[in-house]
Amino acid sequence: MTRSLVIAPQWIGDAVMSEPLLARLAARGEELAVAALPWVAPVYRAMPQVREVIELPFAHGRLDWAARRRIAATLRGRFDAAYVLPNSLKAALIPWFAGIPRRVGYRGEGRYVLLNQRAPNPGGRPPMVAFYSALAGEAARGDERPRLAFEARVVNGAARDAGVEPGRYWAFAPGAEYGPAKCWPAGHYAELARRLHERDGLPVLLLGSAKEAALCRQIEAAAPAACRVMAGETSLMDAMALIAGARGLVSNDSGLMHVAAAFGLPQVAVFGSTSPEHTPPLNTRARVLWLKDELKLACMPCFERECRFGHYRCLSEVAPQRVEAALREVLPTP
Repeated sequence: MTRSLVIAPQWIGDAVMSEPLLARLAARGEELAVAALPWVAPVYRAMPQVREVIELPFAHGRLDWAARRRIAATLRGRFDAAYVLPNSLKAALIPWFAGIPRRVGYRGEGRYVLLNQRAPNPGGRPPMVAFYSALAGEAARGDERPRLAFEARVVNGAARDAGVEPGRYWAFAPGAEYGPAKCWPAGHYAELARRLHERDGLPVLLLGSAKEAALCRQIEAAAPAACRVMAGETSLMDAMALIAGARGLVSNDSGLMHVAAAFGLPQVAVFGSTSPEHTPPLNTRARVLWLKDELKLACMPCFERECRFGHYRCLSEVAPQRVEAALREVLPTP
């Protein structure tokens, strides 16, 4: 059996979209360990094909040369192959320091010495699932979808701790790490929460990181009877479990959008500055609202963090009623 180390990407959504690659590797008999930063490690704990998750104690954006050498020393002799998913030079250091015989990845940032099986960097913005899966060295497939799974006890435990019942609450993920040009307006989220609560009587859990807690509190203040702020109050593992147990999720183009898609949850994703042609929710029970063709805005998609014109029309003109209708469309028939 080939023992393989996967160096994980640093964003939650990218980590989810790497799952089809890991599924390919496991299917051909490779035993997988994943080295991941703490804020994405829980994603790999929801992938049954991963035998071990190694958390990397690195700060965002730092080289941490000495720490990488120390970790590599503990891995020496354990692996036959390494797959380096990020394109940065520093991401390829641990497999090189560890002397792993086969080191696979894209050429990236001049990594000719660090990698010995290099794929050419693709141009443009390729679909991320295909981008990662190509590192398996196999023929492309058009039907690959990320899959995550939790045992029922994990989902039930997270719901119990949050004071809700599985299937008896909605989840919203109103933030986006990238910036406001990805975020549907807080007022729209609040109106949608009120509409859902008035119709079903179910609570809406507002999920996200501690950085998004203020945004979630703003939504809660506008819809206090409907919403509960969970952002910053749960671990990523618990937030993922709450998504897995929700009746449905509404989000921006974000990491939690991809988490919901990988659990097969009914969901609606609102896109603005980014493109669903690049990072769609790969889920047959997902609906994407992106007004590029309707608004005829030449700037869409701009892929910028903030709207250069200050109007954010690509997001603000997506009406809450439209999102609710799309969500109802993908719910299972009673």
